Amino acid sequence: MNEPSVFNGPEITMDKDALHHGGWEHRHVHNLNGMLYHKATADGLRAREAPNLRPFVLSRSYFAGSQRYGAVWTGDNTADWEHLRASIPMVLSNNVAGIHFVGADVGGFFGNPGPDLLTRWYQLGVWYPFFRAHAHLDTRRREPWLLGEPYVSLIRAAVRQRYRLLPHLYTLFRESSLTGMPLVRPLWVEFPRLPALFAEDRAFMLGSSILVVPVTDAATTQEVALPLPADELWYDMHTHESFAGPIQRRFELGLADTLAFARAGSIICTRERPRRSSALMRHDPFTLHIYLSRAADATGSLYVDDGESYAYEQGAFIERNLAFANGTLTSRASTRSVTSPEQAAFAQSMAAVRVERVVVVGIHDLTTASISEGGSVRRVDVSCSGATCVVRDPAVRIGDDWDIVLDFIYIQK
Repeated sequence: MNEPSVFNGPEITMDKDALHHGGWEHRHVHNLNGMLYHKATADGLRAREAPNLRPFVLSRSYFAGSQRYGAVWTGDNTADWEHLRASIPMVLSNNVAGIHFVGADVGGFFGNPGPDLLTRWYQLGVWYPFFRAHAHLDTRRREPWLLGEPYVSLIRAAVRQRYRLLPHLYTLFRESSLTGMPLVRPLWVEFPRLPALFAEDRAFMLGSSILVVPVTDAATTQEVALPLPADELWYDMHTHESFAGPIQRRFELGLADTLAFARAGSIICTRERPRRSSALMRHDPFTLHIYLSRAADATGSLYVDDGESYAYEQGAFIERNLAFANGTLTSRASTRSVTSPEQAAFAQSMAAVRVERVVVVGIHDLTTASISEGGSVRRVDVSCSGATCVVRDPAVRIGDDWDIVLDFIYIQK
């Protein structure tokens, strides 16, 4: 909680006569005090426990600069639809202000959510930069496995979606740490020339590639009316159905259905094998999802480090630029990549990690695919269904340069 628990006085914090150095009353520095404790705790853990390991310190009290020391959450909310809806502009506002690693208590801190509300909150929460369920000591137990079917399966599917997208999220965290761009973004950040989107506080972007439209009430029909640019193309991430902007449509949604759209021209990296923790996924293969634009191209990136140390500061990371154009998918090292003993050691530890699947959305009748890597060329299997084609087990390694050349007949317009 990281703040004085003095809630029964007129100041709702430390008494007025409890002065800080310089004569400052605590009410004037309450949040700054939280940030400094956040910093001191993170610094202390690093100094005492393991100087080369990143500490994880979660705080409810924070201030400008807290993003340098750990994650934060939005405080005590209530288990109702209004607070589920309110969590979206709260998380977006923090991200715009530079506090990126933030989330809300999934399910609500106070009160007892019904199974439908709890399921919908998990389906929203997996898109928060910081994702966790949390509740007051006096609430009823709400672990998903206590709910029975269909809820436990639906929540499991949402959590697995989060695990699948961890490579993409981690890459976005890397970019945010360097540029300050928010992970989750109001639509106006991506489309600043569309005033009609300025007040939109339900739908949001994850990075620049994914549009999320959460279900924020108990209705089974959702009206989506987003005046997105007419030249923008979007793909339903579940069905691969394409939509041209603006998106104006009524969706019939069962409790299992969610709305997330991939932006045409994007490449999104996932890991598809369910594990009990992200640590157990470290050497799992990747799947690359290519969502083709009308010009039949796409770009993306992938960042990987050990997830726990500061060795990335000495270059111990893999960062790849991915691009699809003229029928060829390429992987090249980022210009931020460096050569160092630490980088060589990390690359060696990840040498066996490969791409196990390339999913190309917006293409028809892909006939063959060939891999060009290290001066050799080989053919790989391809299968197609509708506008989606899959290159199976290209077996290229994530740390290497390679080209995958696709021979296709038709690109979806």
